[in-house]
Amino acid sequence: MRMLIATSSVALLLAASPLSAQTSMTGGTGGSAAAGGTSASTLGTGGTSTSGSGQTGSSIAAGGSAASANGKAQSGTSMNKGNGPVLNSNARAQAHEGGTFSRSHTRTKVKAGEDVGSTTKTMSHVPGSKPTMSTTSTNLR
Repeated sequence: MRMLIATSSVALLLAASPLSAQTSMTGGTGGSAAAGGTSASTLGTGGTSTSGSGQTGSSIAAGGSAASANGKAQSGTSMNKGNGPVLNSNARAQAHEGGTFSRSHTRTKVKAGEDVGSTTKTMSHVPGSKPTMSTTSTNLR
């Protein structure tokens, strides 16, 4: 009988103690630009999660690609750990044929347990016409 009472007391203590809920957030942006025989695309995504006990984990990813039928194309991605619990990524892509070009650029930042933000800017241009530009952003807290 004593064992049953002790077990019930522990169950009541656990039920009465407040436990924090797990929280998580993910977000990202991406975009493409195309003009003439050129195209460029980039994307970035990140996430962070905080457990009920207060431990955090974060992830980040980015990439890009560019193509040109007869010109030049290049893309690159960099990632680093910033100050404190911050992750940063930067993806760029561009392609051009003469005066016609397409470019895309995505920056993503994850601060562990606090926020996820990403911005993508694209631009394309054909000589003699107005450039086409676009910006997409997300910021989660």
